[in-house]
Amino acid sequence: MGEKIRVLLTEEEVDRKIEEIGKKISEDYEGKEIHLICILKGGIFFTCELAKRITVPVSLDFMSVSSYGAGTKSSGVVKIVKDLDEPLDGKDVIIVEDIIDSGRTLSYLIEILHKRNPKSIKLCTLLDKPERRVTDVKVDYVGFNIPDEFVVGYGLDYNQKYRNLPYIGVVEFN
Repeated sequence: MGEKIRVLLTEEEVDRKIEEIGKKISEDYEGKEIHLICILKGGIFFTCELAKRITVPVSLDFMSVSSYGAGTKSSGVVKIVKDLDEPLDGKDVIIVEDIIDSGRTLSYLIEILHKRNPKSIKLCTLLDKPERRVTDVKVDYVGFNIPDEFVVGYGLDYNQKYRNLPYIGVVEFN
């Protein structure tokens, strides 16, 4: 079974939206320092581009959390594959995610990170599928609300393929 990719959001649309989010975060955190937690692997493209557009001091850390495996639907089982290197005590934290659908992973992650005593935790995602939500999770910064389709590009993958596409595309199976 093959697949083809249909463009959903162009590189230019994604770039403009990241610029907007970076400006909003910079305004919200004026005079403060923020600690971005990039959720690997998918969040790396978005996090790097976002960090470049934030004008307040930024520190970075990385976490890998899995709930998919090799399929196209969330398994509902969340596991931490790589934990943070830095403590969160007293930090203003923004979790940066590529996409949020069911909300299970982020709900679980926020609960764990709150126990590490950050000053604040906010959530930022490039893509949101609110119609797929099964767990209530507050998303503070959203790039695009998208339909319930399987998307790739800009860090998002299908079986480790297509992460390097500079746009967001929909996987269409032949």
